[in-house]
Amino acid sequence: MPLSRRSFLAGAVAAPALAAAAGALGGCAGTVVQPGDLSRLRVMAPASPGGGWDTTARVLQRVIQSSGLARNVQVFNVEGAGGTIGLGQLSRETDDALLMMMGLVMVGAVDTNDSATRLTDVTPIARLIGETELIVAPPDAPYTDIQGFVEAWAADPAGTPIAGGSAGGTDQILAGLLAQAAGIDPAQVNYIAYSGGGESLAALLGGQVAAGISGTADYGEQVRTGDLVGLAVSTAERSQQVPDVPTLVESGFDVEVDNWRGLMARPGMSAGAREDLIALVQDTHDTEEWAQALEDNGWDDLLLTGDEYGEFLAEEEQRVLAILREIGLVQ
Repeated sequence: MPLSRRSFLAGAVAAPALAAAAGALGGCAGTVVQPGDLSRLRVMAPASPGGGWDTTARVLQRVIQSSGLARNVQVFNVEGAGGTIGLGQLSRETDDALLMMMGLVMVGAVDTNDSATRLTDVTPIARLIGETELIVAPPDAPYTDIQGFVEAWAADPAGTPIAGGSAGGTDQILAGLLAQAAGIDPAQVNYIAYSGGGESLAALLGGQVAAGISGTADYGEQVRTGDLVGLAVSTAERSQQVPDVPTLVESGFDVEVDNWRGLMARPGMSAGAREDLIALVQDTHDTEEWAQALEDNGWDDLLLTGDEYGEFLAEEEQRVLAILREIGLVQ
């Protein structure tokens, strides 16, 4: 009786494959594996350790290994330029057993960093998860809902500073989309980029900004304790982490943003090699361990694979480029 795809991916490692795995432990590129040989796997997190991409990559690593889908999974970091340094490295790889974590931030970073490598230069494998963006205000703000904030914002965009993450990232994209929906010129948005959620939180608590945008993991606890006021969440459904905070849509603004994360692979790989990577991701997604990881991290299940994921990426590139042009970050 033939082996199932999952059994095939997890087992039957011949001596040549063991030799390839030994070489892969050093993180070197250039090892070409045959389709189906995913006894070992490398996952690039194109950012510093501890961030969202790195965290998601390491959760993926743990689930793949604990469920027996691959015997060895190595995560490594390539920092810089919103992930585009790693994207460029991926475009030069020849290893079929390599995945790169990425997400909405990279879609914008390709244009804001004028990257020579585009997302169309590598191979889409799967969209994995999404995180809810949370819009908050300081506890002493004169508004307690998103409608009140938008009224104050529209009256004085320049005098209503908004804290968020890196320039051109998901937080600023959301600010621009909300401005459009509210009839505010996105180019007039006073967006202040901070290097992390901790810095923007300090600015909010210190009354230095009028509002803040970040993931629910950054601001959710402060909203639950009353140290910050939750104005709205960006996804179609309310977040379980802050269930009392309404969505932008139910508040009257036609804006939805998922801070999604996905996986890409090297260019020029065979159809069989791509299908085996997609099957590995699908099998990982179907485990109880992955379902638990989604719950533990407050992630939304947004699995989308193969060509459908590629079509989604093309649409996201157009949407993000349009708002970045409106904001004035790209020409």
